[in-house]
Amino acid sequence: MKLLSFRYEGQTLFGPKVKREEAVWNVLAMAEAQEQADFPKTMIEAVSLGLDFVELVRKLVEKTEASGDVEHYKHAFTEIEWLSPIPRTPKNVLCVGKNYADHAEELGSKAPEKLMLFTKSPTAIAGDEQTLPIHADVTDSLDYEGELAVVISKTGKNIPKQLAYDYVFGYTIANDITARNVQTEHKQFFLGKSLDGSCPMGPYVVTKDEIPNPQNLSLVTKVNDDVRQNGNTSAMLFKIDELIAEISKYVTLEAGDVLLTGTPAGVGKGMTPPAYLKKGDTVKVSIEGIGTLVNRFE
Repeated sequence: MKLLSFRYEGQTLFGPKVKREEAVWNVLAMAEAQEQADFPKTMIEAVSLGLDFVELVRKLVEKTEASGDVEHYKHAFTEIEWLSPIPRTPKNVLCVGKNYADHAEELGSKAPEKLMLFTKSPTAIAGDEQTLPIHADVTDSLDYEGELAVVISKTGKNIPKQLAYDYVFGYTIANDITARNVQTEHKQFFLGKSLDGSCPMGPYVVTKDEIPNPQNLSLVTKVNDDVRQNGNTSAMLFKIDELIAEISKYVTLEAGDVLLTGTPAGVGKGMTPPAYLKKGDTVKVSIEGIGTLVNRFE
């Protein structure tokens, strides 16, 4: 199931994409009409139910379709403002650095032998189709990094590798936007990775049952339709189950946490000369089975 968060008439809502239509179901309105008082009120509450939430939604849709009153509960994509599927994570967004050997090489470094982790502030989160700031007041080297993002479904600590996928709700697309000069000057990642709008995600979170093998997905990033990154998640140095097991040794994972799994080669810093983002640029990150995340920079 493809789920999205959105704003409609001033309300922050969520729901599944309508099959074969460019529209979304308003599940909160449907649940109210069907007197389901215990239905999740937020996306994070929904995520915490795991795939049981998918079954809840299917039943809602079936009853709504059977009633014949469907148009009242659907909103066309042209009527909504897209939000990140997880509009606000419980903690900082967790990010893996240099998880593709070719990316480490293009930055002039060796592939890490151990997991390299940093975080982005939740205030950096943005949505699909959102126009993002170029931040010319603090950086002249704003860069893109297309990534597969993992959405966690439930609380876990010291998660065994073989059980890691039990803690996954689904997958979305992220662009780990980075102010390279800030990253270098401060000799750490947080400030350069946490500028407002520097973590767009979307357009959907796709439940894990729809993506049986997340370790074999094509990932393509375009800047103004110029292909910059063309990789595959099979090239990750540390696989998703390894990441979850290792991170949860130190940090308790919670429903709604988001893990960015690293980026393949092709970032602006790795080009000769470097090709950073400019005012008016549009970046599109596409991942097989999920869709395309689109943002313009001004």
